[in-house]
Amino acid sequence: MPTDDSQDGENRFRRSPTGPAVAPPRLPPGQAPTPPVQLPWHKRHFWTVAIFILLVAGVVIRAYRDLSQPEAWDYWKDQYVSPSLTSQVIDTLHLDGSSPGRRALFVSGTIGPAAANWFRGRLDQADLAAGDIVLLASPGGDLNQAAIIGEIIRSRSLATAVGSADASGRVKPGYCASACVLVYAGGKARFGVLGSALGVHRFVTTRPVDDPVAEAQRVSGAVLGYMTKMGVSSSIVEAMSETREIRWLSPKQALAMNLVTDPLGKP
Repeated sequence: MPTDDSQDGENRFRRSPTGPAVAPPRLPPGQAPTPPVQLPWHKRHFWTVAIFILLVAGVVIRAYRDLSQPEAWDYWKDQYVSPSLTSQVIDTLHLDGSSPGRRALFVSGTIGPAAANWFRGRLDQADLAAGDIVLLASPGGDLNQAAIIGEIIRSRSLATAVGSADASGRVKPGYCASACVLVYAGGKARFGVLGSALGVHRFVTTRPVDDPVAEAQRVSGAVLGYMTKMGVSSSIVEAMSETREIRWLSPKQALAMNLVTDPLGKP
């Protein structure tokens, strides 16, 4: 077939990929194509606004449902409004008279439901290096958040100690109880400051559960697994299970459990 005839054929016909050539539809002479039907402007505007309102309402309703749960509101408040923990960077912390000073992050307060995210952010700002110290003073709080904070401390090879610091950077005795002990256990080195106290007790859940006994066993197993991973003796879980009240460990007991790894003299 001549080339021109082939090109004319392509211009005159649409070719089906699976069948013979199909001639395009033809309009009667002098008839213009019918324009597409469009809604009036005010109707298009109405439907645009209506769809936008529905989308916003869906987001608001979902946010309300999420925040209407007490746990969600507590998390949001602890994350954005009023964190339960406070922190202070100490450029040079002196644990005792013989050891060189180290950079430290002093963390105090109750461990809230968003404490781990808060702590990670403060730790990044403090720019601590491996071997630097997280100084703790806390009555405890959220068990799961405490374990996460402890994992963060261990992943960065930081040390832990219990107490506070004066203006010169010297350590003063303090206490760390309940869930705070899990944070303390995260230290690669765990300094025992003379006069500071570590308190343990049986952990219980505050939310309603179908089987409280099974839940208590689950919590105890989780604490045991965490403490074992951190190099602490399983005997600490036995000490916890003995009472629901705070049991303050003596320096000798804390050392025997390997909870304290580096006992210090008086600052």
